[in-house]
Amino acid sequence: MKNVRNANVRYKNLDDKELEILAGVGLDKDEKERTATFLQSDDEVLFHKSLNPGIEIFPIEEALRKYPWVKEYYGKSFQLQGKDYPEDTQGGYFIWVKKDVHAFFPIQACLFLKRKSFSQRVHNLIIAEEGSKVHIIAGCASSYTSGESHHLGISEFFVKKGAYVNFTMIHSWKEDVDAEPKSIALVEEQAMFLSNYICLKPVRKIVMYPTAVLLGDGSKARFNSLLLAHPGSSQDIGSRVIFKARNTSAEIISRAVSLGGNIIARGHLKAESPKVKAHLECRGLMLNPEGLIHAIPELETFYQDVDISHEAAIGTISKDEIEYLASRGLTKDEATGVIVRGFMDTEILNLSQVLKNEIDKLTVETLKKGL
Repeated sequence: MKNVRNANVRYKNLDDKELEILAGVGLDKDEKERTATFLQSDDEVLFHKSLNPGIEIFPIEEALRKYPWVKEYYGKSFQLQGKDYPEDTQGGYFIWVKKDVHAFFPIQACLFLKRKSFSQRVHNLIIAEEGSKVHIIAGCASSYTSGESHHLGISEFFVKKGAYVNFTMIHSWKEDVDAEPKSIALVEEQAMFLSNYICLKPVRKIVMYPTAVLLGDGSKARFNSLLLAHPGSSQDIGSRVIFKARNTSAEIISRAVSLGGNIIARGHLKAESPKVKAHLECRGLMLNPEGLIHAIPELETFYQDVDISHEAAIGTISKDEIEYLASRGLTKDEATGVIVRGFMDTEILNLSQVLKNEIDKLTVETLKKGL
């Protein structure tokens, strides 16, 4: 792989239209409000850089060469869960947040599909050391030049004692792209792993079921999803939390809107320890009778002293809501857009104010174009 380090040529292979696509998934090419940056196009790493000495970011192959101890983590989360993972990957990022480092601005890690009929297969590794705190924006997108492409992303998170990781993944694919993210987070004592997933653009097929394993006493996890399914798209999106320690807690929250596409919203809460508290919630809006929303909650426990709950609601926009907004001068389409944007509330993402303002802007602009 070729690493382009010169700031003047870091985006040399991307035109203005492609940079605009990447901006839509959180890429700030000026890096004014970013702690670190990683950008890979197909199988070529275009650029990687950290502005914080307490945070290192490299292509995964370079990290494995530079730090032999990284090999102890590579694939470890999947092996501990007895899960197979593809080993024929090329590229991906390594993020190492050192002990007690708190990053005010987020890290940005972007994976881009540019060539036609290309299969991007990456392996990402994120280690947040004890007491550290970090926000990560992972933007995955495809160029207008790509077609009939596939993205497979293996991601492993190691969230050490008392650490906090907020991982926000934004997908912007095309109608002929298939995506298959696979991830496991191992969360230690008093640590917090928060995963946000946003997919508002057309895509042919997405299948993902990320897992958080709460290993330490007092550890927490939260998964949030904002999903918009366009006609012809299929999104099988799930989240799983396995509780292996006492006094652990988790939430799985999803908001799903079908414009004619299919959404399967899965959630699995599995208590393998007592003293567990967790909640699973799915809410859906059907705006086209050709689409489908299927909520599949799973609650599983071996103990009595747990508090695990779920709720699900699927419906459509009421006539009264449309008529009320119409009385205020909006057309039916404008009223629908207002209601959907309110339904896809980014408050559930638990972002810092700096990052929330940015994600709000991206979400509103995307929904305006998509509805």
